[in-house]
Amino acid sequence: MSNKHTNQYVPDYIVTPGEVLADYLASLGMTQAELAARTGLAKKTINEIIKGKSPITHETALKFERALGRPAHFWNNLERQFQEDRIRLAEQQRLESWLGWLKKVPVNTMVKLGWIAKHKDKNDQLEAVLRFFGVASPEQWQEVWQEYQVAYRQTQRFGICAESVSAWLRRGEIEAREIRCAPFDRKCFLEILDEIRDLTRESPDIFVPELGNLAASAGVAVVFVPELPKTGVFGATRWLKGKAVIQLSLRYILKHGRKEIFIEGSGLDGEKEEEANTFARDKLIPATAYRRFLSTWDGRSLEPIQRFAEEISIAPGIVVGRLQHDNCLPKSHGNKLKVFYRWTYAP
Repeated sequence: MSNKHTNQYVPDYIVTPGEVLADYLASLGMTQAELAARTGLAKKTINEIIKGKSPITHETALKFERALGRPAHFWNNLERQFQEDRIRLAEQQRLESWLGWLKKVPVNTMVKLGWIAKHKDKNDQLEAVLRFFGVASPEQWQEVWQEYQVAYRQTQRFGICAESVSAWLRRGEIEAREIRCAPFDRKCFLEILDEIRDLTRESPDIFVPELGNLAASAGVAVVFVPELPKTGVFGATRWLKGKAVIQLSLRYILKHGRKEIFIEGSGLDGEKEEEANTFARDKLIPATAYRRFLSTWDGRSLEPIQRFAEEISIAPGIVVGRLQHDNCLPKSHGNKLKVFYRWTYAP
């Protein structure tokens, strides 16, 4: 059984082929002018190779082989290695300049969730983050982030970090690509919303897979992604290669066209946001039934809330949340009827 060493020494300097050529000429007692005469190359060309201003071409390598006795592949390999090292060092400098951006990315949480691997070297960690986003640099991340065709809902109580939100969205994109869906059918999706609505009373081990299967049958990929720090995200909708994607955290419903974007509380199209809110609200609790309930409810008792929820086949916590939102019930009342979920992580 052999051991493979993964740690390799990577120098922070490069040796030019010209330096090797100069040393070789010195060992032979040969001048640049003599080498020029023996190879038929101009003296200027030899001098520029030694100073690192000109490369050793394949043709030049063959001439060096005949004049100096070292095979052409030796000189070709020197040039190839030099070019690779030159590019590597330049890239290393670029990586160093991007480390400030890396600090904004919630790396520790992403590592904990298993989205990326943990690296001791900051440049290696940066590489892992760029691969996660599928971009070559933070500049490309910025360009892709600005073009995200996504509508997402978030609370404005926290300082929002674009890097965190984009990482959350990117993870949803990665997971959604793996979900096999039927072609999108808006009519079918609207029809299964009642079935999805009934699932609110089920436990997560039933609700999550059933929701996913029902939605996929209508061409919608539903993914649950843990919230990251400084996102305050409830959910997002987007289109991914003809597939509708609904991404949810544990913290709403597809309504508008394929190119629409809105962000709750962002000052964008408030009319569309209100339309989506009304659609979701009335789909969960029918307006006529809700008005009828309010006309007979005493404004505090919880038992009628439970009966009403049973009557319309929905989780009582959703009714409580609606009543609190409409200021019909104090925020401190009825919370025991709500069910709260928390993400658990594998060690």
